[in-house]
Amino acid sequence: MKYHEPVLLEQSIDGLNIRPDGIYVDLTFGGGGHSREIIKNLTTGRLVGFDQDEDAESNAIRHERFIFILGNFRYVKNYLRNEGIYEIDGALADLGVSSHHFDVEERGFSFRFNSPLDMRMNKRAELTAKDILNTYSEDRLTRIFKEYGELKNSEKLGAAIVQYRAQGFIERVDDLLRAVDQCLPRQYQQKYLAKVFQALRIEVNDEIQALAEMLVQITGLLRKGARFVVITYHSLEDRLVKNLFRDGNIEGERKTDLYGAPELVYRIVNRNIIRPKETEIEMNPRARSAKLRIAERI
Repeated sequence: MKYHEPVLLEQSIDGLNIRPDGIYVDLTFGGGGHSREIIKNLTTGRLVGFDQDEDAESNAIRHERFIFILGNFRYVKNYLRNEGIYEIDGALADLGVSSHHFDVEERGFSFRFNSPLDMRMNKRAELTAKDILNTYSEDRLTRIFKEYGELKNSEKLGAAIVQYRAQGFIERVDDLLRAVDQCLPRQYQQKYLAKVFQALRIEVNDEIQALAEMLVQITGLLRKGARFVVITYHSLEDRLVKNLFRDGNIEGERKTDLYGAPELVYRIVNRNIIRPKETEIEMNPRARSAKLRIAERI
């Protein structure tokens, strides 16, 4: 089983505009697909790969110019400082979940298997999806499904889970499916369940806050002219990236100088979002929702 099939590989590498002597960061190493292409373009430069999942460490590239860091990219500035790196020439982030997480049954990321409700990207972390489903209040569950799953019937969903767990523990995927059965729209059940699992996964891994922290730190690390390449898969993460590239901050606030001119931080390289071609989607269905944004530090 292949660990992960990189999405928009050629377009991402081209977007980095790699200098042979530059320092680059792959913020989501995974199976190493993007990193292996980056390192082909380096002669005297260096590449640092990040991943918080210890499973990814087995894919680390054995190369004198590559460093693998087992850690969350929300701490990228401190990790790079430990390596004596204070500025970089480019960064790439392929956000979302790797195919490895969906395919390994015991990780609990997919409703295809009746696996324990885990969903931790970092297996050393404490909070699991099972903990959330069995301990969060109805209001808190409703908020998660509304904000992170963008589900219109989030209140009904939260109430159904609380009602079900009053009769027994929600431990495995089948327990969750029974708990939410009354909330499922019959026309597109799989799409709905994907949003339920997305919401739980985001909460378990604190994905949105971690992404926000990483985006701010990378912006401070990029040299003038450096490229930042980001692939997103859902509107929550894409909104943060779009705001940063367009307005220079993740909040999307347009700031101006004393003369009213916008205080830009990035120059957007691709005015139109780059999406996978149908041929790539056929080979890798995960690519269907992918959006590639490229910006250059001013």
